[in-house]
Amino acid sequence: MNNATTIRIELENLMIKNGYSMAQLARSTHLNPGTVSAILSGNRTLSMDELDRITSVMELPKGHFYERYFEEYLVDLKPNWTRISSILYHSVELDNLDLFEKVVTRFKDKINYASSLFEIAEDLFENGKMEGAVFLYQAVAENEKNQYSERLAKCQYRIFLIKQGDNQQQNYQAASQFEPFAERLNELDQLDALKDLANTYRSLRRWYKVEEIVIKLKNKAHYQYHHKRDGKCINLESLKSPKRPLFFYLAYSSLLMAGVFEARGDYTNALQCTYAYADLSWVKEDDEQTLHWKNLFREWAVANTYGNKLLSGDFEILPEYLDYIQNNEDEILPALVNIMEAANRFNQNVDPILHKFETELNRFISKTAVGMYTEYLIVEYI
Repeated sequence: MNNATTIRIELENLMIKNGYSMAQLARSTHLNPGTVSAILSGNRTLSMDELDRITSVMELPKGHFYERYFEEYLVDLKPNWTRISSILYHSVELDNLDLFEKVVTRFKDKINYASSLFEIAEDLFENGKMEGAVFLYQAVAENEKNQYSERLAKCQYRIFLIKQGDNQQQNYQAASQFEPFAERLNELDQLDALKDLANTYRSLRRWYKVEEIVIKLKNKAHYQYHHKRDGKCINLESLKSPKRPLFFYLAYSSLLMAGVFEARGDYTNALQCTYAYADLSWVKEDDEQTLHWKNLFREWAVANTYGNKLLSGDFEILPEYLDYIQNNEDEILPALVNIMEAANRFNQNVDPILHKFETELNRFISKTAVGMYTEYLIVEYI
């Protein structure tokens, strides 16, 4: 029995129950009478839209026939891509991930569908449907595991991003899995990928990995920034733009390297790196986005200069530091971490400061993100 026969029986029962003529059934389903006739005769392949209309008239929940539609139209026959993509989107819409995974599993090994499955994954990713997106990315990656393709690298990048959360072990595993693929991305996507990897390793305190990746990030960003400014772009790919202005990645590599030196207790070099991203006079662009990031780097440099001086034992700047963070809420949590580390290192009593910011600390505990600080960094700071 095929799906048309199943639907035909259901429709015939509906006609008998309600005393519908062919024309009345067509009107109730908002379908063309010829379409209804073809369905009833078993000569028409239903679309998902037609199936939804029929299901609605039968007063059944949307998706009632989806499993049957998959089993009788997509498993044995050779469906067109429209039907495959339609049932994927519809199953995600209804949170029917079991059906979604069945459909993906059915077609993931067909190399001619890889590109189309990847496009759906990208669409789901952009729209926040992460469970469906990650399953598709994994399916495409499995299909292309023996190919040195940019699409494979992009799948691994997306999987890495989706898996980031407050489980540090999972974050580490995701970073380790993605890292070998980072430099297979196109040159500009590599900048964001390396930045994201460095951020993950920083949150894990894997400082040797942060340094290793920062060196790559700095070299690639330097090449891209100066080639673009010097007009040496020679291909269309190099004319594309990364998510942030190119100078950002150079400045951010200095910020990350300052964190590496700080973790080693080398506050002199940490300050030198901080001064490096504070002075962005070499950046000639003056568009709105560039000015936005230049201002942020200057603000971060102020906060981190206070932090590094305090950690090196300069407690004379502590009152000034406290005045600063009272007017910059995003900096309160990392500043309190710096104050506690410095207090422990130099045997200073900072209990009054902790009491002063007790309300803010309790509020941070309930937050998932503050400014540039992601959930897993906040968990670490707390």
